[in-house]
Amino acid sequence: MEQRRIGFLGAGNMAGAMIRGLLASGTVGPAQVRASDVRRERLDELAEEHGIEIGTDNLALVAWADLLVVAVKPQVIDRVLDQIGESIAPHTLVVSVAAGVPIGAIERRLPPGARVVRSMPNTAAIVLAGASAIAPGSHASEEDVAAARALFDAIGRTVVLDESLLDAVTGLSGSGPAYVMLMIEALADGGVKVGLHRDTALLLAAQTVYGSAKLLLETGEHPGRLKDMVTSPGGTAIAGLHTLESGGLRRTLIDAVEAATRRACELGDAMAAKLARR
Repeated sequence: MEQRRIGFLGAGNMAGAMIRGLLASGTVGPAQVRASDVRRERLDELAEEHGIEIGTDNLALVAWADLLVVAVKPQVIDRVLDQIGESIAPHTLVVSVAAGVPIGAIERRLPPGARVVRSMPNTAAIVLAGASAIAPGSHASEEDVAAARALFDAIGRTVVLDESLLDAVTGLSGSGPAYVMLMIEALADGGVKVGLHRDTALLLAAQTVYGSAKLLLETGEHPGRLKDMVTSPGGTAIAGLHTLESGGLRRTLIDAVEAATRRACELGDAMAAKLARR
C-alpha cells in the first residue's frame, strides 16, 4: 500500500473510520489519502483531524486516485456512477462500501474490464474493531483483493468470500451490532432489577460482552468450551443458562440472522432492478 493513492468518494462515518484506521495503523500516510463529498463541513472535519486533502470535485478525485473507495449511500450511487463512470482508468481499483449494491450493477456503470471489490463492513469499524467481508468482481486480481483487504484490516478483521454470501454477512455481522446492543441493554436491565445502579450495570454488561468476545478471539477456543469454564455444577451460571435456553435465546438469534439475511436479499434485488432500469 506504500505507493497507493486512496480516494474516498463520500466522507461519512464509514469513510472516516477507514481513513482513521489506515493512518493510525501506518498502512498509508496522509499524503496518500484524499476525500470528496458535498458536505464541506464534514470535509473540513476530516482535514483538520487527519491532515488529508479534501474537495468537492468527484472527477478530480477519480483522476488522482488509483484506489477509489465508493462510500456514498446506496440511494445515490446510481447518480454518482453516472457522473464518474467513464472517467475510471483501467488501472483503478474500485472498492464499494455501498450496502446492497451488487458488483454486476456497479460494473455495468464502469468501463469494460473495470476492477471492482464489494465490501460489507459494520459500524464497529468506527472504533477500529469492525468485522468486514469483501468479495472480488469478475476482473479483480489477487493483488486487488490483497489491497482491499489491507483497507479493512486497518479497521478490524476481514474475510474474503464469494459475493453470494454477502447477504448472509449482512444478516450476521452487518446487522449484528444491533443484536448485541439489545443484549447489552437487556443484561443491564437485569442488573438494575437485582439492585445495581443503571450506570454500573451498563458498564459491567458492556465490559462483559467485550471481554468475552476478546477471550474467544485470542484463545481460539470453541465458545461451548469457554461457556463450560464458567459453568460449575449446581452454580449460578447454569441456572442462568437454563433460563436462557427455556426462553429460546439461541433459536431467536438464529432466526434474527436468517430474517435479516432474507431482507438483505430483497433489498439487493430491488437495488439491482433500480440500477438496471436507468
